[in-house]
Amino acid sequence: MQGQPMNPSFPAFHRSGEASIRNLPVNLFGSVMGLSGLALAWRLAAGSLGAPAFVGEAIGAFAFGVFVLVALGYLTKLARHPEAVHAEFHHPVAGNFFGTIVISVLLLSAVAEPYSAPAARAMWMVGVLATFALSFVVVSRLLKGQVDASHAVPAWLIPGVATLDIAVTGGHMPMAWAGEINLFAGAVGAMMALVLFAMIVSRLVHHDPMASAMTPSLMILVAPFAVGFLAYSNIVGNVDRFAALLFYFALFMFAVVAPKVFRPSIGFSAAWWTIGFPMAALVNAALKYAEFRSSAPLWVLAAGLLGALSLALAVLTVRTVRIAINGKLFS
Repeated sequence: MQGQPMNPSFPAFHRSGEASIRNLPVNLFGSVMGLSGLALAWRLAAGSLGAPAFVGEAIGAFAFGVFVLVALGYLTKLARHPEAVHAEFHHPVAGNFFGTIVISVLLLSAVAEPYSAPAARAMWMVGVLATFALSFVVVSRLLKGQVDASHAVPAWLIPGVATLDIAVTGGHMPMAWAGEINLFAGAVGAMMALVLFAMIVSRLVHHDPMASAMTPSLMILVAPFAVGFLAYSNIVGNVDRFAALLFYFALFMFAVVAPKVFRPSIGFSAAWWTIGFPMAALVNAALKYAEFRSSAPLWVLAAGLLGALSLALAVLTVRTVRIAINGKLFS
């Protein structure tokens, strides 16, 4: 393929070498998504594989702590540099990462559910309203027309995946109206994901490669199918053949993109957290499918994916703390 790798310009407030809270990226909420998904996966593994129960609960508590820290940081950015937040929200690529905030709230509601059902319900309802509002804004922007095709990158999938996550985390909500909300979310999220997935694949095939720093976001291509499996199985109440098709395609996409993502030549940044939630969704799907099939190879696969995710997020956590301490996170 000829030409230079595409690198959509990000908002002007990202100034190299200038350490400031205004440079705190919204995609850092991806860390909360990944950790919350890992906590839920270990909780599933405790029930099906006999894993220590405290591991998932400890990771869940850590995810809550990370959410508080990142949220306080981003609220400080909003208070001191509202123009930077405005530019980030309206950017054709970076704006989609605001979906990481609503997904974090939805996932944390599931993490909190065993400890406080009322708090979990309140968080879920807040997440539902914010997710539908974001999806409305994203689709409205696209339908204005004249959208640069080079901006169709995997991050575009985040708002659609967020809508699917309503059904993933709301499957056990006791409110009489929750079932209809889950159906509505499943419909909106599925259609958004399918349309945007096709646009993104077309861009990846027909245009120049993405910039190297954006390569980890390729893992987001796994999310619509892994999250779709979880959402669909919650809506219908069981794992059927269509759910199995979604799981296996998610596994196929992971096998395709993993060698492209996990390369030593790609430098570390907060963008690496985009791998966390798609992998966590795949691990949760693998555990749920293995439990349904009661197949030894599937249990081995699920356990292997859980180990890989745990190791990956441990490395990301250590490296993020390191760049936060040396100031590179805010540069």
